[in-house]
Amino acid sequence: MTGVSISQFRELCQRHGLAVTHQRQVIFEALTSMPGHPSPEEVFERVRKKVPAISLATVYKAIHTFLDSGIFGEVSVHHGSLRVDRNISPHHHLVCTRCKSITDIEESDVEPVQLRRSLPAGFQVHRYAVEILGVCPRCSEQSQGNPDKQHY
Repeated sequence: MTGVSISQFRELCQRHGLAVTHQRQVIFEALTSMPGHPSPEEVFERVRKKVPAISLATVYKAIHTFLDSGIFGEVSVHHGSLRVDRNISPHHHLVCTRCKSITDIEESDVEPVQLRRSLPAGFQVHRYAVEILGVCPRCSEQSQGNPDKQHY
């Protein structure tokens, strides 16, 4: 979704029933140009270079608007701060328990999830997401140089 033009952004907003505002556009541009799964705080740091008067609350509100409309997805919030997922196709995540980095993995790279028991009556599954917790290569390499550094 990188390199979205202003006209494409306007059309995307129109398709999702959103008003086109300069602040939303700048936030959208930041989100689509940032690697990984940025937090609102990371987006805020980038956006305020273009719009110094913008508040963190405005960034959060715009991000939630994008999430609610389905333009972006959300990575599980139990890793700390909200993280935005630009990839809205079915996929899963590798999560580093040390640096909290999140990496996408294709849905086809994970065996299908099968429930052993039936779900509570009335529960409707919309989708499932697998999070594989571990240590990323960068953190693993850093800890090999210092065996006293154990993180859990």
